[in-house]
Amino acid sequence: MKALDELTFDNRFARLGDAFSTHVLPEPLDEPRLVVASKAAMALLDLDPAVAETPVFAELFGGHKLWAEAEPRAMVYSGHQFGGYTPQLGDGRGLLLGEVYNEAGEHWDLHLKGAGMTPYSRMGDGRAVLRSSIREFLASEALHALGIPTSRALCVIGSSTPVWREKQERGAMVLRLAHSHIRFGHFEYFYYTKKPEQQAELAEHVLNLHYPECREQPEPYLAMFREIVERNAEMIAKWQAYGFCHGVMNTDNMSILGITFDFGPFAFLDDFDAHFICNHSDHEGRYSFSNQVPIGQWNLSALAQALTPFISVDALKEALGLYLPLYQAHYLDLMRRRLGLTTAEDADQQLVERLLKLMQNSGVDYTLFLRHLGDEPAALAVARLRDDFVNLAGFDAWAEQYKARVARDGDYTQEQRRERMHAVNPLYILRNYLAQNAIAAAESGDYSEVRRLHEVLTRPFEEQAGMEQYAQRPPDWGKHLEISCSS
Repeated sequence: MKALDELTFDNRFARLGDAFSTHVLPEPLDEPRLVVASKAAMALLDLDPAVAETPVFAELFGGHKLWAEAEPRAMVYSGHQFGGYTPQLGDGRGLLLGEVYNEAGEHWDLHLKGAGMTPYSRMGDGRAVLRSSIREFLASEALHALGIPTSRALCVIGSSTPVWREKQERGAMVLRLAHSHIRFGHFEYFYYTKKPEQQAELAEHVLNLHYPECREQPEPYLAMFREIVERNAEMIAKWQAYGFCHGVMNTDNMSILGITFDFGPFAFLDDFDAHFICNHSDHEGRYSFSNQVPIGQWNLSALAQALTPFISVDALKEALGLYLPLYQAHYLDLMRRRLGLTTAEDADQQLVERLLKLMQNSGVDYTLFLRHLGDEPAALAVARLRDDFVNLAGFDAWAEQYKARVARDGDYTQEQRRERMHAVNPLYILRNYLAQNAIAAAESGDYSEVRRLHEVLTRPFEEQAGMEQYAQRPPDWGKHLEISCSS
């Protein structure tokens, strides 16, 4: 394992030059202190977990120190925000400190969020607050544990720096990791500003570093776009299957790698509600839970428009046509597994849709229903879960269909069924009220709850002794928390 001064930098994005980013130094936080760190994320950099407790760790990721080899850059990009195009956005409070490669040869961006003002801050102060930093940290690591493609989070550094939002809060920084922080909005920026040379350079950069296998195809850029379409289809299928709401699916928040990115007012579903809106600033429901699938396609279409200098319109349309079938295949495959099914039948889509409709009208806890469905044999499980539903006749009809489907699926023991279902149905998810409890404690100076919740969420499928309180349905107040983009 490595010490902090043993990281090896290779700042490939910085070498693209000033047309793509601006050199900016982080603004230090006052009295930086470690709130929480992820051992799993530290392992990606081959870092010894013990270094997280050293003063230099908080100083580095609180903006006080910098490696000599780091080249902090604020990236420029644009994007469609709530459907309208904004010509210039960029890292308004984040800095790409540099790129580190580990002993396995993997490159990881070190991106510090909340690092102060940049040329792209517009009217902002460049800061992040403790609550949003904790939420992003927890979400990044929780999604990874669920098997959902995501950026990672190394740590949160708190401080005594005052930051004004709706009220005075404390500033914080979160250090996030990804193989790249390039977004759809990067390509849009150079397309709409009519800078073909820089756009071609960006395309070559992404192709060579992140999709090198596409070089072997007759049309490398088209092959790359198809891969981006497939990755996003799979990612959003996993969002939908696990009840994750992103909240702000602007094109500047969409990763070119097809990973969950830029956490804002996200939420996991408690009671199943297809129309759930997790961002209380989203007055028209553009980014509601059920709308994430078509918005994913819309965003890919926006990227396709920016790629027309490299790929024919007909080829782009054909590649975009793959999105919905790929999404449906990934989603149905995961939902079959969540229902304990190992084979495929044509009526499985209807089986899933009927269940979700019954849940919608009954306020059924989405995560716990699927978890408990695997606790017992199918007949006993549905009998025990029946009382959660308002439409008992409708549920009974679905239960008969489900029991028959399970009987046709194969000959296996209940222990095998339980093991298989519990491996894909989490007991613990990042519910908003759990995050809020941890944030409230952290804002009073107690970081133990953030750390405990993080540890629980790293093993979401495994029942953990003494952690029953993290597997409960939320209290009524916990279902009605309003989360905004303010951070």
